[in-house]
Amino acid sequence: MSNIQHIAGFVFIILGLGFDVIGCIGLLRFRDTCGRLQATIKCVTFGTCAILIGTFILKGFCSTGMKAILTVVFLLLTSPVSAHALARAVYKPDGKI
Repeated sequence: MSNIQHIAGFVFIILGLGFDVIGCIGLLRFRDTCGRLQATIKCVTFGTCAILIGTFILKGFCSTGMKAILTVVFLLLTSPVSAHALARAVYKPDGKI
């Protein structure tokens, strides 16, 4: 593995950790549920995807790398749907989704 792959992998991982920390700060900082939901879902989704892409860059096309890519796809498909369901449940006064 070349030196550039190591640097790129670690840059993605550090970038992802930064997004995750920003999402945690947003969870503590915002007062209402929709603001907390916005901060956590966006930042943690991008942060986790960046960490997993960095893992794929470091590991390559082995079983660990392929699991990381499949997890990114699953996360990108399910995270917006769960955020929408939670926001809709908070917004609707009767509580029915």
